[in-house]
Amino acid sequence: MQARRHFFHSFCFLFGLLLLAGCSMIPAPQPDFTRYFVLTERGLGEGVVKERADGLRVGLKSVALPAYLDKGSIVVRRGENEVDYHDHARWAEPLAAGISRVLAAQLLTSPAVERVLVHPFPFDRERDCDIAVSIVRCEGVTGEGRPRARGGAPVEINAADDAAKVRARRVCVGPDQPGAGTDHAALVRSLSEAVAALGSEIIGALPANGR
Repeated sequence: MQARRHFFHSFCFLFGLLLLAGCSMIPAPQPDFTRYFVLTERGLGEGVVKERADGLRVGLKSVALPAYLDKGSIVVRRGENEVDYHDHARWAEPLAAGISRVLAAQLLTSPAVERVLVHPFPFDRERDCDIAVSIVRCEGVTGEGRPRARGGAPVEINAADDAAKVRARRVCVGPDQPGAGTDHAALVRSLSEAVAALGSEIIGALPANGR
């Protein structure tokens, strides 16, 4: 009987040691240093004018992104063919949606624009022209002695009632904005300014005859 009791106590003791050893092997939770960023409209709408009844009714199609930008992480280009993904600095919304939001706000600063409709377009709102934007650059750039932010995109403006009727086509490449190395908040501010500058270029390409 005592032998059984001794065996039971020994078994419990060994089982407890195994539990303690297993617990000590579980890694401690690590802090999450990920930061999330959004593009910001220029002036947060301060320059937006009131609607005018005879202005252009603009449709902004879904912004197209190259696959390497559509990863969720902020991208910094090193040289011509190498990019870095900063996994601890991520976009808080899909990058295409952020670019579309900033472009729409910038288009509304033009007194020639009555309203901007973002894809998917409502069936009950008429449009005079549609804008297609294909982003080719929206990233930080290092090298050549200074960090900077760069944005650019081919833009096509079509008649809303006839997609084959091209009213304007151009490649908009905004000036490089000063970057800030590893300061991601400063980089995002510069990228926001680059996208807003792209919007200003699109305004210059809009048809002048209104409706």
